[in-house]
Amino acid sequence: MKTFGKAILLVLPLSFATASLAQHRTFTVNPDASTVAFTLSASDHTVEGTFHVKGGSIDFDRTAGTISGSVVVAAGSGNSGNKSRDGKMSKDVLDAASFAEISFVPRSYQGTIAATGDSSIQVTGTFTLHGTQHELTVPMQLHFAGSTLTTRTHFSIPYVQWGLKDPSFMMFKVAKEVGIDLNLTGNVN
Repeated sequence: MKTFGKAILLVLPLSFATASLAQHRTFTVNPDASTVAFTLSASDHTVEGTFHVKGGSIDFDRTAGTISGSVVVAAGSGNSGNKSRDGKMSKDVLDAASFAEISFVPRSYQGTIAATGDSSIQVTGTFTLHGTQHELTVPMQLHFAGSTLTTRTHFSIPYVQWGLKDPSFMMFKVAKEVGIDLNLTGNVN
């Protein structure tokens, strides 16, 4: 009986330690399964396109409520289906030759992340565009399916207010904000 009691005293702290470690997770983004779509209203039509996700890794702890890491997008990868417009966006608006990456670094989140299934949280962090950091809070939907995590969010970037060039000219006018739909898929360890 004494041996059984000692064994329980040894196993019990280990089981709590294992459960605690299981709450710290790392989400590794799969760039090939992830997308960044943009929508920009213009005077006579809407411009839609995509950017390439270069990669990302996010560490989070469900019990401590902590989050860190980054998601990186290639600034020069904008593709709206019009090479001339895309070249102008890359060169004149985003200056991708000087600022090759757009990134988001999460610092905190509000809400509860479920161990499996769906969750809705608010993520606050630093969005770096054109070399300048901006505070941003975005709503995010999470879906866990085994070791796969899919995240979805929609938000707007006030790119002109943030100091980027307004591509409007003469009669062609565009909105001063661009809508972003970010869908990330990857593995969680």
